[in-house]
Amino acid sequence: MKIVVLAGGLSDERDVSLSSGSQIANALMSKKHQVLLVDLIEGTPEFTTFDEAYKELKKEEYSYVIPETAPDLDKIKADYKLTSEIGENIIPLCQSADMVFLALHGGIGENGKLQALFDIYNINYTGSSHKGSALAMDKLLAKELMAFHGINTPKWQIYEEGIIPNLPCVVKPNNNGSSIGIAIVDTITEFNVAIEAAKRFKTDILLEEKVSGREFAVGVLGSETLPIIEIIPKIGFYDYKNKYQAGSAEEVTPADISLNLTEEMQSMALKTHHILGLSGYSRIDFMMNQKNEIFCIEANTLPGMTPTSLLPQEAKASGLDYDDLCEKLIEVSKKK
Repeated sequence: MKIVVLAGGLSDERDVSLSSGSQIANALMSKKHQVLLVDLIEGTPEFTTFDEAYKELKKEEYSYVIPETAPDLDKIKADYKLTSEIGENIIPLCQSADMVFLALHGGIGENGKLQALFDIYNINYTGSSHKGSALAMDKLLAKELMAFHGINTPKWQIYEEGIIPNLPCVVKPNNNGSSIGIAIVDTITEFNVAIEAAKRFKTDILLEEKVSGREFAVGVLGSETLPIIEIIPKIGFYDYKNKYQAGSAEEVTPADISLNLTEEMQSMALKTHHILGLSGYSRIDFMMNQKNEIFCIEANTLPGMTPTSLLPQEAKASGLDYDDLCEKLIEVSKKK
C-alpha cells in the first residue's frame, strides 16, 4: 500500500507525534509498504502526488527523540511562517495515497477537524471519525456522556473566576492531551498557580476530583480489549515527562489485579469506546482508589505510539508485536 504517515502539526503534543510517526513509518516499511512520513504543517510544497513525493523524499529509516518539555508553539509558528495548520499539498498528497495513518496527537489532528476535512475529500485514514474524535477530545462532553451512561468518572466542574475549589483537585485544560497543562493541587496557592498556567491553553479549564490510588489504561482494538496496563511513575504523577522519557515510570502488563476487577475495567473501556462513537482503536484511562472503585478518566482516540507508549506494550502482552500492531490498526480502520 501507499501510506502517508501524518505527524507533527501545531499542537502541544507535536514532539510526541513526531516520535510516534517515526516508529509507525519504520514499522509499516518493514511490512513492505511504501511509506512517507510528513509533518502536517510542513506538507510537501514541491510535490502534489504520493508517487512524486515518494521518489524524492523516501527514507530508509526515521527517528525522533522527544525533549523533556513541551514545544514552544509561538516559536514554531514564527519559524514556519504559518498561515494555516495544514501544510501545502497535504490534501492532494493524501488523496493519491491508499491510506493515511494519523500519528497526530492533539490539535486538529485529534479533535475531529482534520477527520471531517478528509471525509469531504474521501481520504482513507486510521482511527475514529470526526464525531467520535471531537467528543473524546472535549473532556467535559466526554465526562457528561460517561456519567449519563452510568460510567463512573471523577466529579468535576468548569473553572470560573472567583470559584472556591474543593481541594485537593486536578486542574486540566479541557482540550489537551499528554497531561500537558495538568496539575494536581492541594492548596489554594498551588491552585492559583495551576490556573494561571492552564489559562495559556485558551480553553475551558476542568476542575476534577482527585482520585488517589493506582493508574491504569485499557487499549481497545477493533471490538476487543487488550490486556490492562498499570502505570507506576517513579516520581510524582504520570505527567508529560514521565510519559515520554524512558525509565521515568514502571509499566506492568498485564496489571496485577483480580479477574473481577480486570473484567469490570475492560467492560467499562468498551462501553466508553462505544458511547463516544469511537472506531478502529482507542485507549481508555482509569484510576482506582483504595476501595477498588474504578473511575474512567478519559478516552484517547489516537493514543501514543512511541517506544514507551502504553498501547504497544498492551499489544505486545497479547502477542502482537509493534510492526504487527501498526498493520492491525490499518486493518481495523478500514472497517469503520
